[in-house]
Amino acid sequence: MTSSTSNTIPNLKEITDGLRSRFDARTQARDHALQQSRALTSLSAHTIRAIHREEFEDVEQNLAEMRQVVSVLKEFLADYPDLYFAGYTQDAIKEYVEAHITYALVQGAPFPTPEALGAEDAAYTKGMAEAATELRRRALDILRKGYSQDAEALLEAMDEIYTELVTFDYPDAVTYGLRRQTDVVRGVLERTRGDLTISMRQHHLAQAMEALMEQLHLQDDSTQA
Repeated sequence: MTSSTSNTIPNLKEITDGLRSRFDARTQARDHALQQSRALTSLSAHTIRAIHREEFEDVEQNLAEMRQVVSVLKEFLADYPDLYFAGYTQDAIKEYVEAHITYALVQGAPFPTPEALGAEDAAYTKGMAEAATELRRRALDILRKGYSQDAEALLEAMDEIYTELVTFDYPDAVTYGLRRQTDVVRGVLERTRGDLTISMRQHHLAQAMEALMEQLHLQDDSTQA
């Protein structure tokens, strides 16, 4: 009978030590990815808020910091592609894309490409969809001050983005939920179109009333003369 302390599998300890070492490294990489993903999501939220408040200096600073976080994240996960493509990591990068695209649209700047942002296609398209929905808030902020062509331009941008996204007829396993995001864009687009139409009609009505009041005032002056 073999003793419980005998070495019946000579290389078992070496194998398990190797496994343990790799699991330790993988766990460290996962923890780092979670931390950086949370930081990226938080920065994105602060950036979107700063965009709507027109605190553009803060926006520029946040965007630069986000680009650095994404660069570090990609470098740290280079040996763990499955962690890089994990849901939480790609969701954070989607938020990063959303912030960049929203800022570009608000500023009238060139549309950032996936290559420029270093984003995967699925994260990029979903970020593009969420950026389109953010334009509704910007348009409403403008409309509160009265009808403006700036709000009309934002609606046109939303419409263009939706028109392109709706042509991406691929399985969710490929786009990771883009179809649902596109449906959200459609709903937001139609509500914004309705709000803009009402504002435009009110604007035209106010102009017509002002013209009528001016005409009546001129007629009254001519009568008194």
